[in-house]
Amino acid sequence: MILGALPGLAAAVALVLCAEGVEHAATTAVAARSAHPAGGRPATPHTAARPRIVPRSVWLADLAGRRQPPPRYDDEVVAVFVHHTDSPNGYDCADAPRVIRHLYAGQTGGRDWDDIGYNFLVDRCGTIYEGRAGGVDRPVTGAHTQGFNHRTTGIAALGTFTAGVEVPQPMIDAIAALAAWKLGPSDTDPRKDVRLTSSNSGSRYAAGVTAVLPALAGHGDGYMTSCPGAALSARLPEIRRTAARLQGRTG
Repeated sequence: MILGALPGLAAAVALVLCAEGVEHAATTAVAARSAHPAGGRPATPHTAARPRIVPRSVWLADLAGRRQPPPRYDDEVVAVFVHHTDSPNGYDCADAPRVIRHLYAGQTGGRDWDDIGYNFLVDRCGTIYEGRAGGVDRPVTGAHTQGFNHRTTGIAALGTFTAGVEVPQPMIDAIAALAAWKLGPSDTDPRKDVRLTSSNSGSRYAAGVTAVLPALAGHGDGYMTSCPGAALSARLPEIRRTAARLQGRTG
């Protein structure tokens, strides 16, 4: 079982490489996406079906009584950042809720965060779990990519996906489906770039600098990290194409 390989303090340490996303910044969104062509957004945006999402109550279990600060929101989601949790890969999918609970405990206990940083987590079988509180349908401000938490969603793949590690296809497909759905309301093409303004000089970009980043990016695009690992980073083009297809984009 995974928990023997990832005890409490080790869980917090394992998160350092990838989960450098927490910010105590103002809640006002400071990101701006690329302008649409003249005439504004199309009358019918490219949207995708909502995938099945397991509620956080399933993994929170006995930690549900912890006092939870109110969530923060942005106006919309215009980009997705993909992460890996830098935790062991050999878990049974039935154990995924316990793995997520361990990550949550490491972030809220060992690191004193207000909640788990990721908006969503995906296990090796392609099951999607709600992460950060606030409602999966809403643009919840996460704590996953320092400088770029506003108007973005953080999706974490459960495991470590460095060079040479196989990334399960169900996980890839689930990330694509989730990204397609979250980017649909803003009519954001997962294959394109967006403009995001950094809110924190601890990122790759000084606070106030507007960066051109992939709409479906890896953590390393916004922060100095190897996350989500070379193997998962190599699959991002496929994830972008699949997400675009799920939105009904053919061009």
